[in-house]
Amino acid sequence: MLVNSTYSKITKLSPCGTLTFTPCSSPGVYPNIIHVMYIEILQLSYVCLILLVFTGSFHVGDYGTLLKRFCEGEQQCYLRLMEDSLRPFVPAYHGVVQRDEQDYNMMDNLLTHFNTPAIMDCKMGTRTYLEEELVIARERPQPRKDMYEKMVAVDPEAPTVQERAQQAVLKTRYMQWRETLSSTTTLGFRIEGFRKADEECHTNFKRTKSREQVIEALDNFVDSNTTILWGYLRRLKQLRQVLEASDFFKSHEVVGSSLLFVHDWTGSTGVWMIDFGKTAALPSHLMLDHRTPWEEGNREDGYLWGLDNLIDILSNMLPLT
Repeated sequence: MLVNSTYSKITKLSPCGTLTFTPCSSPGVYPNIIHVMYIEILQLSYVCLILLVFTGSFHVGDYGTLLKRFCEGEQQCYLRLMEDSLRPFVPAYHGVVQRDEQDYNMMDNLLTHFNTPAIMDCKMGTRTYLEEELVIARERPQPRKDMYEKMVAVDPEAPTVQERAQQAVLKTRYMQWRETLSSTTTLGFRIEGFRKADEECHTNFKRTKSREQVIEALDNFVDSNTTILWGYLRRLKQLRQVLEASDFFKSHEVVGSSLLFVHDWTGSTGVWMIDFGKTAALPSHLMLDHRTPWEEGNREDGYLWGLDNLIDILSNMLPLT
């Protein structure tokens, strides 16, 4: 599927840095997508590589950029990250652009410099919901039919008697149940999906829970290529070192964020932190170590515990030297 999307010129630059473009052709628009598009520039065309990463609306930007529907919380995260030691490990952020009266966060398309890349999304941490979501669910419960349908599609016996009667479940109940099926609770991360070069997306990892299952999936993703594994392992170790010293990381609850893995046939590899829509700044008196087990109220997310496990798994997949 090819998408043609270009802008003719910048028509306005506001004092706060918001750009407005005049489009010169009809853009390809994908509203309300649950499967994300990461767009690769290839032979002057945009090849859509679909992987479970973000929820939102996307446009293809010019000059190797991607436009994601504006979220103020995510914007604030990127602004801070551009001043933090984590900057090399996140997409470069280029401000807010406006299209059809809708604001978008503009960031680098991380696939631009890869040749027919393979991509994988790993959701990090021991939970994917904010503590405030639990509070809201208790105070203003809103059972959802779509969550119920997702649950029974995986396990028809999972809903309670009350949930079956309502044909609906709370979003937080679904998310907590969903996490018990995967390696989120056992390893602190889970594979959301991957796409190897010239293949369809693989997203059937809802029940990938044990170390052995995760290793099998990772080995499939890299086609047993130890050069690729070494590249990923080096990058993850660098990331861990920077995370442990990052002021941003210590002062934020990082929930629902992913690591994007990218490699291609040349042996080039890259790993970046993405998706900060749920990342929340902490009160000034609170700092996280991201390894302490979560208990409601402590705001811990298990991100570093998951990264430790991921690094350990990759290390054990490599031959001893």
